[in-house]
Amino acid sequence: MSRISVELVPRSVASVQADVTTVAEHLDTVDTINVPDLTKFDLSSWDACAVAKETVADYATIPHIRAADLAPSRALPMLRALSRAGIEEVLVVTGDLPDEPDAEYEGVSALAAIARLRCELPHLRVYAGLDPYRHAPWQELEYAERKLEAGAAGFFTQPFFDVTLMQAWAGLLPAGVPVWWGATTVTTQASLRYWRRRNLAVFPRDFELTLDRQRAFAAQAVAFARSRGDNVYLMPVRVDLRQYLVGVV
Repeated sequence: MSRISVELVPRSVASVQADVTTVAEHLDTVDTINVPDLTKFDLSSWDACAVAKETVADYATIPHIRAADLAPSRALPMLRALSRAGIEEVLVVTGDLPDEPDAEYEGVSALAAIARLRCELPHLRVYAGLDPYRHAPWQELEYAERKLEAGAAGFFTQPFFDVTLMQAWAGLLPAGVPVWWGATTVTTQASLRYWRRRNLAVFPRDFELTLDRQRAFAAQAVAFARSRGDNVYLMPVRVDLRQYLVGVV
């Protein structure tokens, strides 16, 4: 059965509690919360997921774990939080390099991070990222195969903005591998430039920076995932969560 997740930004304990409560009150079909790990906030993704589960116990939660945080010289920093909150799924992302030039950093690949988590926490379901923009398709598919070999159970995609591109990638991925298809909101020219320059994202010619356009695509993404028995996550950015998703999911 398809699952629907809402991605929440971990600004603070209070913001996570408020957002999770809003999701629970207004979005009946959502059953999962996923949380990115953002270095500009003090609250880690795994601690935010623990807060989410404390707020609404029925939700599954999926913290994003940056490979850079799994330095071989140190114990897993999220070990106790995952165990205490009963978190059973995580998403491994490569993560950005530290902004501070003198910051302590041990380069860890996503492949090594996946393998380590599977070794030390074999009960975890570990997802990997899939980025349809950064490489040629054959390169990203080869990288995806290596992530599966390292122990990944499936993929979270970068957000898509066009169902046609989602369909193309669905035809390329290995059959039977769980996929979480992503959708997000892009409602300003600055955000559009960011996605094009930083993430090399591809937008359809008829793309519009309106909330109605984002809602329509979110509904299409949910329908697409359900038609395949896949999952979907929806990521509201700089929009009201309720205005974006109520009536869509």
